[in-house]
Amino acid sequence: MINYSIAIMGTKPGTKKQNITETKAYGIAQCSEVIDISQFATHISNHGCVYGKGDIVGVLTMAVSCLKELMLEGHRVKLGDLGDFQPRLKTEGAVTTDEFTASNIKKVNVRWTRGKSFVNLLKDATFQLVPSREAQAVAIKVIKNQETIQGME
Repeated sequence: MINYSIAIMGTKPGTKKQNITETKAYGIAQCSEVIDISQFATHISNHGCVYGKGDIVGVLTMAVSCLKELMLEGHRVKLGDLGDFQPRLKTEGAVTTDEFTASNIKKVNVRWTRGKSFVNLLKDATFQLVPSREAQAVAIKVIKNQETIQGME
């Protein structure tokens, strides 16, 4: 189940707050926890996998290292339903092609093109509305204040 809250935001992404002229209500996914590689490996091993958690962590760690190595060699790596990974350049423009050099390359990012399993998760998803992070923080503050007041009685 995907928890979500509702937030009012500008309709044009990247617009500075003072320049927003139109807003709409949007759904924002609220992740309940962060799963690290060790927890992910445990999750995989609990799904009838013949390999143990340590083996899975090792394979995932090597996969990350090898994926990076292959992309730095200029390869596009296709990982089936997981998707394709390839290097993507962020560059500074030059007036002419003759003036463009490797020094115009400012960043190398990873482009992930999702595979079939990730094209649209909507048909498999269920949703639950939860308070926004801001509303949760206010509620926690109120609860803590009540605990303090009750402790004084």
